[in-house]
Amino acid sequence: MTTLALEKTGAPVRRTRPIAAVLAAVGIPTFMVSLDNLVVSTALPVIRTELHASITDLQWFVNAYTLPFAAFLLTAAALGDRLGRRRMFIGGIIIFTLASAAAALSAEAWQLTAARAIQGLGGAAITPLALTLLARAVPANFRNAAVGIWGGITGLGVAVGPVVGGAVVDGLHWSWIFWLNVPVGVVAVVLAATVLDESRGDGRRLDPIGLVLSAGGMLLLVWGVVDGPDRGWTSGRVPVMLGAAVVMLAGFVFWQARNSAPMLPLRLFRSRGFSLVNVVTLTFSAGAFGSVFLLAQFFQVVQGLSPLQAGLRTLPWTAAPMIVAPLAGLFAGRIGQRNLIFAGQVFLAGGLLWMALGLSVTASYTSLIGAFALAGIGMGLTFAPVSTMVLASVDQDSQGVASGTNNTIREFGVAAGVAALSSIFSSLGGFTSFDSFIDGTRPAVLTGAAVIAVGAVVALALPRRA
Repeated sequence: MTTLALEKTGAPVRRTRPIAAVLAAVGIPTFMVSLDNLVVSTALPVIRTELHASITDLQWFVNAYTLPFAAFLLTAAALGDRLGRRRMFIGGIIIFTLASAAAALSAEAWQLTAARAIQGLGGAAITPLALTLLARAVPANFRNAAVGIWGGITGLGVAVGPVVGGAVVDGLHWSWIFWLNVPVGVVAVVLAATVLDESRGDGRRLDPIGLVLSAGGMLLLVWGVVDGPDRGWTSGRVPVMLGAAVVMLAGFVFWQARNSAPMLPLRLFRSRGFSLVNVVTLTFSAGAFGSVFLLAQFFQVVQGLSPLQAGLRTLPWTAAPMIVAPLAGLFAGRIGQRNLIFAGQVFLAGGLLWMALGLSVTASYTSLIGAFALAGIGMGLTFAPVSTMVLASVDQDSQGVASGTNNTIREFGVAAGVAALSSIFSSLGGFTSFDSFIDGTRPAVLTGAAVIAVGAVVALALPRRA
């Protein structure tokens, strides 16, 4: 049970709240957001045919979601600290739900891309604030376990995403993968409004210059990375966007160092744990989700399976985090955050290496089950310890912005990974034949495994315990 009430002075203190209700209030919206990271993966071949989409359109169906997500996480966390975290959280759920309805109604590729971008804006207000609201709502002695359960809910969204997408496409229509969010969103708003209590940061004034520089810089950076493989890295708008992004982000760092009330206190990076865990987050998300983007299409494109059959075959990978993440949270205090994160990266890199080497036109499913399970265990060992280390590496008033920073880096990694590995795929293979798909996918997934292996080395330098 948690408690939070209002003292006579007006200062908030804890009053009774069932922990299960708190977990539901923050977990259901998080589930929606994590589900939509992968729910389109098994639907991509069908959407590609129905909307006459190109490989670039397919990238944008994924990256239009992650781009604004990454760009506005810090902004949403900062506004939540100032205007109220619950208020921003509920606003994010409403935006996400309405955008899901718009995605379901899309009849052309650009409409789906636009709706996915607005979904990303809503998600940017949900994810960092969910973790902060959870950390504030549960007792300190239950926090690791609560974060582990929250990680398990995130894992559940990842796990059922491909299966839900496949089942809906097979049984109904691809648009229903988005219609499903509407009733869930309504329930989430009611729960958040009735269960969660309002909280704010340390009351510092807003930093409008910092908001513009951070959001604009991240937007241009992710957009440039996404457009680079298709439009070229050395000519056109891509180098202009990347150059402008560097200037804006450098200006953001300069401004934060000199601002008396920064939206991102640079002192956070004096913590070795906080700095290094964000590096691991970047390599993990780039390697894993860039590989998922291609591997999720393998069973349909090469082996001719239905979307549901393809989704079910990914379950040994995607379902494992749902089981492993809560266990990692429960035993993190005994085993150590660093050890769990390191093991997670080793298992995930090993799983991807196994998959890449085992891919072929005639590969049997049984030859890949072990690789999927190993990668899933690695992801499960990563989610909760990373989140816990981020929160434990900073003071309580900085948890919102710390969570926002970590999620910004994660979503940038997703966008960069999808763009980079898709570029390798397009350069060495394509959709013209089964062999061509394998020729492009194998080196791309090998690259993803190598990127994650770098993160494993970095994880060795993390503090033993947060």
